Amino acid sequence: MIALVTGGSGSGKSAFAEDLLVALGGERRMYLATMEARDAESQRRVARHRAMRADKGFETLECPRGLDVAALPQGASVLLEDLPNWVAGELFGGDIARIPPALEALMARCRDLVIVTGNVFADGIAYDETTTHYLRHLAALAQQIACRADAVVEVVFSVPVWLKGEPVCI
Repeated sequence: MIALVTGGSGSGKSAFAEDLLVALGGERRMYLATMEARDAESQRRVARHRAMRADKGFETLECPRGLDVAALPQGASVLLEDLPNWVAGELFGGDIARIPPALEALMARCRDLVIVTGNVFADGIAYDETTTHYLRHLAALAQQIACRADAVVEVVFSVPVWLKGEPVCI
């Protein structure tokens, strides 16, 4: 299964995505972490996410860029956390052209793939050209994933709203 999980900041999307991947039942669960912890706030977020998944059987692979060469085992169930950080990492410090082939490779080699993204488009703010360029890349990629995904779920106040696909009991 390929699933795209979206929601606002603090919506519960990450916890839902973890529980969804566990419910899908794969033997080997990989957590593909794309955030670079560059300051105290991001370090706290990383620590909180590690604590959330501590007892769920995930192996963590820190990979903010270069997912096309990530050492993921064939047939693993993978949680990609998250699309906005991956796009930012490649756009501003890597090579954005690496994302489509890396995504194709992930989809081909994973038993299940759950991708977390954020609803960063609904604030109505007019951004500078650099941020708008980033948001356009992120939106286009999220749309492509949603089209390919078996399931698309928006998490609102910790409540999953299934936009595409059949709900999975968690």
